[in-house]
Amino acid sequence: MSTVATHKKTLFGPATLVTAAFIGPGTVITASLAGANYGYALVWALLFSVFATMVLQEMAARLGIVTGRGLGENLRELVQQPLLRWPLLLLVVVAIVVGNAAYQGGNISGAALGAEALFADNSVIYTWGIATGVNLWALLLGALAALILWFGQYKLIERSLIILVLLMSLAFIGTMVLTQPNLLALLQGALWPTMPDGAVLTVVALVGTTVVPYSLFLHAAAAAQKWPRHGIDTKEALHAARQDIAIAIPLGGLISIAIVSTAASAFFGSKLQLDNVAQLAQALTPLFGSAATWCLALGLMAAGLSSAITAPLAAAYALAGILGKPLNLKQPVFRLTWLFIIICGVVLSSLGIKPVSIIWFAQVANGILLPIICLCLLLAMNHAVLGQYKNNRKQNILGLLVLLVSLLLSWRSLALAFALL
Repeated sequence: MSTVATHKKTLFGPATLVTAAFIGPGTVITASLAGANYGYALVWALLFSVFATMVLQEMAARLGIVTGRGLGENLRELVQQPLLRWPLLLLVVVAIVVGNAAYQGGNISGAALGAEALFADNSVIYTWGIATGVNLWALLLGALAALILWFGQYKLIERSLIILVLLMSLAFIGTMVLTQPNLLALLQGALWPTMPDGAVLTVVALVGTTVVPYSLFLHAAAAAQKWPRHGIDTKEALHAARQDIAIAIPLGGLISIAIVSTAASAFFGSKLQLDNVAQLAQALTPLFGSAATWCLALGLMAAGLSSAITAPLAAAYALAGILGKPLNLKQPVFRLTWLFIIICGVVLSSLGIKPVSIIWFAQVANGILLPIICLCLLLAMNHAVLGQYKNNRKQNILGLLVLLVSLLLSWRSLALAFALL
């Protein structure tokens, strides 16, 4: 059996990393608030998010497969003017590396919240945490993420994330089934776009938690490793990558819709106020039984852990590519980058530090970065180096549409960041 045939039969691949990246605690919180505050009315925004993500990630995967390089390396080649090149590369480093270091605290904290809800207050780890004043779940989950990355095997990372994504799918979709959603209202919210009063920022937030710049670096580099240049037929690799995207990204969208539905069933139209996901998990017990609470907690732990793996991995791919280093998982710069981000996340989470200033800075950088990266990706996809695999007219039109949305997301990120001042 050829290598090509083996890859064609793989149901999940690098696109699973993207799903694992965007279904994190931030998405769980945003989708929960959308369901609690607006019911099923904003499901259409999630469908658009899935569409936009598929458009950009297909380009990123195609770039990685055809050139054999990640997005960071291609940016080095694309922008040759020093006055533009170094500010752009510096912005990428700041937004991706520093930004992910800040958000890693939220990833690990979310996973720890899920673990605490699963194992309750009588666990040995909880008792030790009370005695020491340190969140030991954060330490253990951070160590697990580091252990998976330390072995430096792409297949191990991919398979670990496939397991976590499938676990999230079962947990969140199972929770949705247990909460018995209004299927007619869900279908109406998906097919009939409406904008309830005060919902604009929530809509943009739903798109913003799915269409993120670091996933483009992650996917391009992962695709280049999954289907190495000259090691596999390009057309066959592209076909496999598109099948992978068509399965993994919509699955992520389904998970988000399940979270919205759960919150809508539990909170919409009631007098309860949803302040955090832990409150949602606790509220499910009297309404739908302990099984729903357990499923939601399990999903939150899987979501936090999957993002705690992909965020450091994406940052390492981005920095190594920009510095011209090999995208080797055991290469020193690569390993030091993801290790730094995991340590930052564990410290921020385990000690209860609220990195408001760092997150503010990260929001500003990411807000500026997203439309820039979208534009650079479009330019790269029209570069002569891609030959017959350049963007066609339809792909460029779809890419420009997503670019306009990214400008809206940029405005939202910057507005929220400056609101923290």
